[in-house]
Amino acid sequence: MKIEKVLNNNVVTVIDSGGNELVVMGRGIAFKKHAGESIDESLVEKIFSLESKEVSQKLKTLLSDIPVEYVECSDEIIRYAETVLGEKLHESIYISLTDHIHFAIDRHRQGLQIRNALFWEIKRMYRKEYAIGLKALQIIEETLGVLLPEDECAFIAMHLVNAQMNGEMRETISITNIVKDILNIVRRSFVIELDEDSLSYYRFLTHLKFFAQRVLQGTAIEDKEEDNPLHDLVSKQYPEAYACAVKINDYTRKIYNRVLSKEEILYLTIHIERVVRNEQPIE
Repeated sequence: MKIEKVLNNNVVTVIDSGGNELVVMGRGIAFKKHAGESIDESLVEKIFSLESKEVSQKLKTLLSDIPVEYVECSDEIIRYAETVLGEKLHESIYISLTDHIHFAIDRHRQGLQIRNALFWEIKRMYRKEYAIGLKALQIIEETLGVLLPEDECAFIAMHLVNAQMNGEMRETISITNIVKDILNIVRRSFVIELDEDSLSYYRFLTHLKFFAQRVLQGTAIEDKEEDNPLHDLVSKQYPEAYACAVKINDYTRKIYNRVLSKEEILYLTIHIERVVRNEQPIE
């Protein structure tokens, strides 16, 4: 491989046989090297082949400024996360997570600790991602010698959620807030504490995450027909759950200017009924 551009002693860009730009990383890979010269392929530790030109440019800027060990640490966390989650994360995670780890360690060394306002919501809503966050703190301590506070588990979890959704962090935070608000509406309506280990809660949580995404994006589940007999049947059979779904409709209308369709209220009612059916009232 021939060097297209030297970013620093450890990172270069090359052009492959198909004319695609690759970002190649390895300790000392570009030491005393210049554009047009070949690299020692035995020194190659990581090759980034990014489809997005914007992501590729941001990664090159990041890698030229951040020590290679941060990238290696981030890569180890990402590979672990993809194994646990069973899916490929969006390539932007290499930028967001590496940058976050570098910034978090810099803050920590200065004695500055930022609390995560959504810590408990993230821990409850995104259990897999939070567990990966705990493992990530262990990896960071082992590779970079810094033990970060537990709040960082939640921050890392959010980056993972964001990479799964391929969205913006602002949208991921908004989705988490919507889900939190709806769960509180259900808790207050039935005066209960939800069983967060139950299958019905997991299903409800999954439904709410996609529901919140539709609310933010302005998309909707359209009514299949003007008069839905199932809607009327469910509203009569589960009046309390239906009343709670109507409260959620009031919430989305007031806060997000989003009026729910009958179909959406129907699905919410069924999920609410399932999740509260076997819960114990608060004493």
